[in-house]
Amino acid sequence: MAAPFHVKHPEVIMAEELKLWEYRVQTIGGMFGTRDELIQATLDNWGEEGWESINVYTPYGSGRITIVAKRPLTERVRRLRSMAPS
Repeated sequence: MAAPFHVKHPEVIMAEELKLWEYRVQTIGGMFGTRDELIQATLDNWGEEGWESINVYTPYGSGRITIVAKRPLTERVRRLRSMAPS
């Protein structure tokens, strides 16, 4: 006899597909601007760590840039955060 076919409820499917993210924000450069090489090196380093840039902008009146990145939140990081003092 074949195994019964099981249909998952939409709520279960959504919970299984839900991804949790961690975010990183850093402003680099100086008042006279930010070299392209520094931007590329920063993005390359972050990429090697699994970060994906989702926004890059220049704060008003600044030669600096702010990079916003995200990566999937791992179970290990979640445990470490739960143990950190508040």
